[in-house]
Amino acid sequence: MRRLAVVWPILIVVFAGCEGRPRSNSPAGEVGKTRTGPPVAILDLSESVPEQASAGIIGLSPRAVTMEDLIEQVDLIERDNDVPGVLVRLGSARLGLARASEIGAMLASMRDTRKRPVWCHADDLNNGSLYLVARGCSRAWVSPAGSVDAIGLAAQTIYFHKLLADKLGLDVDFLQVGKFKGAEEPFTRDGPSTEARQSLQTTLSNLRETWLQAIRSGRAGAGQDAAEDGPYSAQAAKEGRLVDEVGYFDEAKEALEKVTGATGSDVRLGPSAASGGRDDLGDVLRTVAGASLGEAPVVVVPAVGAISMDGGGAFGEGGGIAARKMMRTLSRLEDDDEVKAVVLRIDSPGGSALASDLMWRSLMRIRRKKALVVSIGDMAASGGYYLASAGATVFADDTSIVGSIGVVGGKIAADHALESMGVHAETFAAKGGSPGAAARAGYESLLVPWDDATRVRVLATMTDVYRLFVSRVSEGRGMPVSRVAESAEGRIFSGRDGKLRGLVDTIGGLREALKQARTMAGLPVDARVNVSGEPSGLLQMLAADDSAGGARSVQMSVAMTRSIAPLVPLAASLEPMVNGEAVLCALPFALTIR
Repeated sequence: MRRLAVVWPILIVVFAGCEGRPRSNSPAGEVGKTRTGPPVAILDLSESVPEQASAGIIGLSPRAVTMEDLIEQVDLIERDNDVPGVLVRLGSARLGLARASEIGAMLASMRDTRKRPVWCHADDLNNGSLYLVARGCSRAWVSPAGSVDAIGLAAQTIYFHKLLADKLGLDVDFLQVGKFKGAEEPFTRDGPSTEARQSLQTTLSNLRETWLQAIRSGRAGAGQDAAEDGPYSAQAAKEGRLVDEVGYFDEAKEALEKVTGATGSDVRLGPSAASGGRDDLGDVLRTVAGASLGEAPVVVVPAVGAISMDGGGAFGEGGGIAARKMMRTLSRLEDDDEVKAVVLRIDSPGGSALASDLMWRSLMRIRRKKALVVSIGDMAASGGYYLASAGATVFADDTSIVGSIGVVGGKIAADHALESMGVHAETFAAKGGSPGAAARAGYESLLVPWDDATRVRVLATMTDVYRLFVSRVSEGRGMPVSRVAESAEGRIFSGRDGKLRGLVDTIGGLREALKQARTMAGLPVDARVNVSGEPSGLLQMLAADDSAGGARSVQMSVAMTRSIAPLVPLAASLEPMVNGEAVLCALPFALTIR
């Protein structure tokens, strides 16, 4: 059971149903054709679809399929009259609801443009991948031993107050600006406040409504409660009409080839896809020589992970969003006359308030010179939304998480815990004779708690940052401060609600954002797109032969760490506190939707 997991930190609870079933026959009522036609196109998304490819250590890791890669292939297939059908391989991919919705919409467009079958095969399905299938697949297959974990969306929270205060003897001192922020609650309460419960419950309710509507529409034969009544074995899911067929991937491929009269299949995207000339000898030589691989008028800038000044921290996700590096990138794009439009793709829970504001400034400078469009993936919360507000046009999915306009700051002091273990810490203040001097001078230290005077000062600083945050959103969105305030105080919203509140302009994904960017810049519809920071070149090419081993390694790592994965973005977004930043624009809980 893979649930929508909301964590203070959150743990995902997994109950895996595993029941083998005999394979099914070919689709009933479909008459096979003579196999003389062109091949079926295969899109392999089994290793998920990250927002950006990661090069790993010195670039030696297999290149992942990114959203931009998928968009490129969907565009090509839509324009190709000769593609008789498409088979999407999902494997056991885990996708957030917003990304699943976006991919499902692309598949539906590809299906409807040429009235061609778009089939999907999964080894197992969860809430997110079932959402994708319902939106975009004309026929759904699942492996015989797989399961369909249609178990409804849920949130789980964990509170550490008793552990920290009663068991460990820690002094927990957190402040907040915004009654809905609730960042201190995991550490200061044994359960949620009324405001935190209200904010979270409202958001979950909105997400559930959109999710259920898509599944009930796309899987019309299933009962009204089927999407929330699992988990199901593969066969039970078929009997309940959540899927159409039970069988292996090769059986689905063979069936689609037979139905369309195709002579075979062509892997267009995924680990086994051909390079398509992307890394030919000329590109390798140019890369070794340090030359550009070619300019593009549209550049996608991924902004993924927690926000910090320098990135690369202990909890960083591939370094997260490092402000110094990001600002260098944005500065180059601002000054590059060949670049006519920038699309900022955001998936971030926020982090450093300082870093967020500095990057917001760089983005606003670009916006004054060229088209700047923001595309929100699964999340643009707190500092992530700080960045999003700079976009001239902001796109998000119905199920994206936006908002959390608020400020959090605090620390956990270990002095009592250390004393209980026989360790004493002493602070020597340079300003003698002042009873509060030591507490004030050591306010960032983990060895001493805050006194009342220091707490007042910190709260005043946080309040100023909060006002700045609201004013930045007001300027970026062209909204009065009073209207921004109605959606502030730390509240989070679905993309749909965000649009109603003016936090989002248009419901759509990266594909729609790219189209808008081209239009705003006066570019042709097929204007070339580059992705900033995408790994490529000689090291990537040399690593290609090890893609299978790399994939296995990645799968093992994912399997081992899935249960603690939601903790990583939360820890990463709070990490700047360790580096002396007392004020953050960070989502106060890890939010993972599956």
